Amino acid sequence: MDNKNAGIPAERQQKLNQLEQQLGELLKLAEAETDAKKKLKLGVKIDKTRDKIRQTKTGERFSRQTKRDLVAYSFIAPNFIGFAVFTLGPVVFAFVLAFLNWDGNNAMTFAGLKNFAVMFKNQRFLASLKNTIVYCVATVPLTMVVALGLAVLLNQKIKGRNFFRTVSFFPYVASLVAVAAVWNMLFSPAKSGPINMILYNLGVSAKSLPKWSADKDWVMFTVVLFSVWKNMGYYMVIYLAGLQGINAELYEACSLDGANTWQRFRYITWPQLRPTTFFVTIMLTINCFKVYDIVYMLAGGSSGVLNESAIVLVYHIYEEAFRNWNLGYASSVAMILFLIVLAITLIQFRGEKEQAS
Repeated sequence: MDNKNAGIPAERQQKLNQLEQQLGELLKLAEAETDAKKKLKLGVKIDKTRDKIRQTKTGERFSRQTKRDLVAYSFIAPNFIGFAVFTLGPVVFAFVLAFLNWDGNNAMTFAGLKNFAVMFKNQRFLASLKNTIVYCVATVPLTMVVALGLAVLLNQKIKGRNFFRTVSFFPYVASLVAVAAVWNMLFSPAKSGPINMILYNLGVSAKSLPKWSADKDWVMFTVVLFSVWKNMGYYMVIYLAGLQGINAELYEACSLDGANTWQRFRYITWPQLRPTTFFVTIMLTINCFKVYDIVYMLAGGSSGVLNESAIVLVYHIYEEAFRNWNLGYASSVAMILFLIVLAITLIQFRGEKEQAS
């Protein structure tokens, strides 16, 4: 027996011999291998085998790599525990709750698919689904167009560019309560409202003046208009980052070929912004389906209750969960909302992949 292995019990010595034999075979395979990826995998196996040999010789309970992993997990653990307790756990419980009846006080009872059956017969749910889809379909393209237009305009070398960028971004960072109050004042349904006063002076009769958020026919238009104004600055900044990443030499070559402004945008700017547009579309779609605060602040009125012309899915979930205490039904609506957003996102990812290929 080798002196350096003297004193090692027979059982450990047998395991050590097997590991050393395995190491020798791996070294031969690595030396003969020509493929870089396979050689890298063999290198990882060799390092693990050497670590096991060292562990067997010293009799340590944990290998060096295991100790490193434990240190890494110890840094991750506090954040992961918080995530598991306050986010992952409630999400899983919400999915389970969708198949139960519970008012938050009495014992839970199994409901099966009853909550989903009731949901599609509920007029407020159907109205909220319709309004959410209308809001999303209207808000996403309008916000993208306005944000892209502002980004292209403010990417030019114009006087006061930084000032106009700041002004465009201000609505996004401003307090929603404050700007909603100002917006309601500007779009007051009365004739004395600033916007209605302008329309009246332009020749619109007093009877034909829109009631804006107080009118069931105008409320969604008002909400969409406010949403576009509130969020355009944020997506403008994202588009600005995408524009500044485009190689200027492409524009120079295009100008030498005699291309005009529209052709430069169509053949260079827009194709180069495709990844940015995809990201903006995903984020906008998700945020539109999650809308609650904007609708509540603009159309909630003094009572805070939304009628069927303004109700959206997230408000319907809140209403059923914390006003009617129908927690099982509210969870089932939340599950439907999750599935809708997931389906739309997957379709968008698939469409982007097909365009890229």
